[in-house]
Amino acid sequence: MGRRSMMSDQLKEEIAKELGFYDTVQKEGWGGIKARDAGNMVKRAIEMAEQNMQKGGRP
Repeated sequence: MGRRSMMSDQLKEEIAKELGFYDTVQKEGWGGIKARDAGNMVKRAIEMAEQNMQKGGRP
């Protein structure tokens, strides 16, 4: 069984662009990013979800 991503590919790409490592993703795939970048991506996704919940939306 493969792992199912909690984030859509579109959201992951958006965050990668925002954090400045999307070029690495394009060249090497998601496995090519640094652990720090992956951690920052998760942190940013959590921040976005929290902001969305404060607005009364759903994550």
